Amino acid sequence: MTGRVTLQKDMRQADFDAFAALSGDANPIHVDPGFASRTRFGKTVAHGAYLCAIARGLVEQLAPGAVQLEQAVMFPNPAPAGETLDFTAEWTDGDRIAFSARRASDGELCLTGHTQVQR
Repeated sequence: MTGRVTLQKDMRQADFDAFAALSGDANPIHVDPGFASRTRFGKTVAHGAYLCAIARGLVEQLAPGAVQLEQAVMFPNPAPAGETLDFTAEWTDGDRIAFSARRASDGELCLTGHTQVQR
């Protein structure tokens, strides 16, 4: 398989709040700007699962209806509210799709991973 898809997405506090309500993960680092301002991040940051959900949408574009058999992810840097992320997903070999998200402002990697799919 070959192919690549991209998406540019603004990280908005309203989206973090909605994801927290949906997932039940209301950790203040994601939903409380006052709390987050006193942390090393300085701002609220996206849930890792939220970033994975966006990446999953790209996987679906590459392999509509495919089942994910496994997934491995890392979050090397935070994805703060107010930042724009550039997401990419692409076929690498056989049944694997690699995906990533980088901050548009400085190119820092916020999400990296891959998934194996079955069609």
